[in-house]
Amino acid sequence: MLSDRRNHSGDLIAAHNFGPDMHPQSVNVVSRLAVLFVTIALFLSPGAYAQEAGPFARLTGQWSGSGTIDFANGGHEPIKCRAAYDVLGEQNNLQLNIRCASDSYNFDLRGSATYANGSITGTWSESTRDAAGTLSGKADGDHFGVLAKGPSFTANLTLTTRGDRQSVTIKSQDAQASVRGATITLQRS
Repeated sequence: MLSDRRNHSGDLIAAHNFGPDMHPQSVNVVSRLAVLFVTIALFLSPGAYAQEAGPFARLTGQWSGSGTIDFANGGHEPIKCRAAYDVLGEQNNLQLNIRCASDSYNFDLRGSATYANGSITGTWSESTRDAAGTLSGKADGDHFGVLAKGPSFTANLTLTTRGDRQSVTIKSQDAQASVRGATITLQRS
């Protein structure tokens, strides 16, 4: 039952009678805690955070994991990887480094990307093969689809992040490449 009451300052407050032990001050504290809880839940919600902060925000930090590298000769090898993402400039600029190694192959991919109006542009380099080029693609929620292009290498890079898990797929578009691609699953460290 609702009743009108006045606080110590004489202001009119509505109070719900929850029983003999529930005072209007208790209802006020419970209401404030409920508002605080809802505010925190909305702030921490991945959807609200990602929309407000930009698509790179969910990548920030150190990641590690493993996967498979696929060779042109049909062979496959397990691969271990580490990734680091630094998000800069209002969450719309990204510096990335993905290092991977298998028994017979390794790569060290570095990149710099900018997000604007749904599009990603930037540059990349791979130090073990002295290769470099441009990045272009799209961001859609937790998914990035990017084309890495250079004079001697072209590949599609797909990256999907859900919470503390990330999947990275690299597929070469070059028929003459000795490596067809890699599929990697990372966990935030």
